[in-house]
Amino acid sequence: MAEQDAGTVVKASADDAQRYWLKEGWAPGGYIREVDFASNSRGLDPLFEGIRIVDCDTHFTEPADLWTSHAPAGMKDKMPHVRRIDGADQWFVGDRHFGSMGGNVIARDGNKLLGRLAFPNYDEINPGSYSVPDRLKDMDAMGVWAQICFQNGGVTQVGSLLSLDDEPLAIAITEIYNDACKERMDQSGGRINGMGTLPYWDKAVMDKEMRRIADMGLKGITLPDRPERVESSSGYIGPDGKVSPFWADVFAICEAQGIPLNFHLNASLDANSAIWDNLGFDQKLPIHAGLHHIGCAATMANFMVSGLLDAYENIKIGLIESGMGWVPFWLEAMEHQLDEFRTFTNRGLKKRPKEYFAKNFWVSYWFEHYAPTRMLEDIGVDKVMFETDFPHPTSLYPGVQDKLVETLGQYPHEIRKRVLEDNAVTLYNL
Repeated sequence: MAEQDAGTVVKASADDAQRYWLKEGWAPGGYIREVDFASNSRGLDPLFEGIRIVDCDTHFTEPADLWTSHAPAGMKDKMPHVRRIDGADQWFVGDRHFGSMGGNVIARDGNKLLGRLAFPNYDEINPGSYSVPDRLKDMDAMGVWAQICFQNGGVTQVGSLLSLDDEPLAIAITEIYNDACKERMDQSGGRINGMGTLPYWDKAVMDKEMRRIADMGLKGITLPDRPERVESSSGYIGPDGKVSPFWADVFAICEAQGIPLNFHLNASLDANSAIWDNLGFDQKLPIHAGLHHIGCAATMANFMVSGLLDAYENIKIGLIESGMGWVPFWLEAMEHQLDEFRTFTNRGLKKRPKEYFAKNFWVSYWFEHYAPTRMLEDIGVDKVMFETDFPHPTSLYPGVQDKLVETLGQYPHEIRKRVLEDNAVTLYNL
């Protein structure tokens, strides 16, 4: 098993953070789409009156002073900080490059950048990307009551943190990020909910931070699909095919307290391995996005066949920025394949894939039309959530309410409320 694992996973490296957002994505160029923000900032459409819409996938750009302003005594000079290089704001820890500030295509004036992943610096982006008061204004304009927020830059990438060879610093960086999630949640009155991150290079350190996250009341954690990328960590399944003891306490805490595991769109597959060489930047990115949806399906399938969902029957898993249209096909395929390969019998699985999905998983949609209008009941009205992906390149900004009217307007009020509010409340304990 160890030899197989070594051959199927790309090990974490010091450059993980630097590569987290492609340089081509914030290089000069792109096209500015002028946005009539006034007509798109009408707030909640009357069709959704009485519904507190929860946007289940957004990104909160780490403020430039996040770590330096929260540094423990004697550590400020070591903390992540921003340097502007050739007009682009970049994260550094000491002299180690930790990449750009992440995906930000909403301009300060409200227009939207197309053909790139981000504007290059904080001066050019919408303050709602990194400021709680400004984010709340943007949410009100879009008719969104609450948001689930994920990281934007790559500062918390574990491979890069370990390469610093300074564990107290790596722990402090992780703790400050999680503390900031708590501060934003409190400052926003529970409307902005950041997902915690774990220092999964060491079981004792990780378990301690997991307990702290639970005590702070954070609404979820983000996990990698392949934690064994880090040499000192472990996959979720051990060499004996059972739950890895390395992760047992984290899973137990999350199940007992209803804290969801979140696997974001880019948590799984290496999309580059399936894309032809010599394609251009604008040709590769759409393929990347589609393959990452399949990555969410792979994560779901791994959990289903692993036995983990029998060991932790009530654990909750959010597949985020996943889309939803692939779900019926993938579940049908899994049902057929597991029957034909005798996986149920061989492994003693207690449920079938469709049953695991109905019990343990949630998915989210944003760009789709066909799936929410024609497949919602097939997938499960209690399994689908809504997202905008603000402020990323393919975000729905600014026409959020128009999209919701288009996709959910045909349904009765109770189903609209289920998809837009209740399912997220259930998953995230809002």
